[in-house]
Amino acid sequence: MKVGFIGIGTMGASMALNVRAKGYELVVNDLRREAAAPHLKAGAAWADSPRQVAEAADVVFTSLPGPREVEAVAEELLAGMRKGAAWFDLSTNSPTVVRKISERFAAKGIAMLDAPVSGGPSGATSGKLAIWVSGDKAAFDRHKAVLDAIGDQAIYIGPVGAGTIAKLVHNCAGYAILAALAEVMTMGVKAGVEPLALWAAVRQGAFGRRRSFDRLAEQFLVRKFDPPAFALELAHKDVTLATEVGREFHVPMKIANTVLQEMTEAMNREGWAKRDSRIFMLLQEERAGVDIEVPEAKVQEVLNRG
Repeated sequence: MKVGFIGIGTMGASMALNVRAKGYELVVNDLRREAAAPHLKAGAAWADSPRQVAEAADVVFTSLPGPREVEAVAEELLAGMRKGAAWFDLSTNSPTVVRKISERFAAKGIAMLDAPVSGGPSGATSGKLAIWVSGDKAAFDRHKAVLDAIGDQAIYIGPVGAGTIAKLVHNCAGYAILAALAEVMTMGVKAGVEPLALWAAVRQGAFGRRRSFDRLAEQFLVRKFDPPAFALELAHKDVTLATEVGREFHVPMKIANTVLQEMTEAMNREGWAKRDSRIFMLLQEERAGVDIEVPEAKVQEVLNRG
């Protein structure tokens, strides 16, 4: 199998090198030919354009900055790829763009799958990468070995666009959590706690010891709010106290006050005060018009994967 790789920048460079290290014949392209020096040294071939990559390869991977660049490359790939070939876009893209492109490629008998990655530059180098693939399941299965050369957690998650949505959910959640952490850390430090001591303490608390997304399994995903692990009325009291400290020390706490408003609204629902504190999350379900409930056994299957 001949592998094409377009976009050998911060992430793509290491991913492409890992493909070559597994013994695959590799052809690369980038806006900067000098970026390919380590790949050529490792035995890869250079292509002068994305179309040349498409004409030479059985499967193409792209790692590009965003939707605009992916759409531009798509035109050249569509002109050069053969029927039966596959294209995996490793970029963080738009689900609308991905679906539109995939439909065009499918019409020519070419599988286009979105396969965004998570793990950062260090993960790209070490191969400790999550790859969230969606689209043609048969194409995923045929190329699983190549995907495994890129990352250690390549999983298929559904129809085209699903992988991109998962990546956006992950990244947006991460930055929202970081914003909240910045807010509460500044409150704690301004209230008189030494930063290192504060960080060392909170990372060993109940929230700090768990993977962030694993916490969704306890109540939210399975809709299990009774009996409460920690009652809403107690959580409301805690967040109220935290925002009061913020006001005392003149620390803006926009995120915490938004959470307090959510909890206050939930407290006014009949019977909710004594239920589990996470029940306020159902307010967002109502606003979004979605009903999220997963069987506990299915949730446990995912947790058991590690």
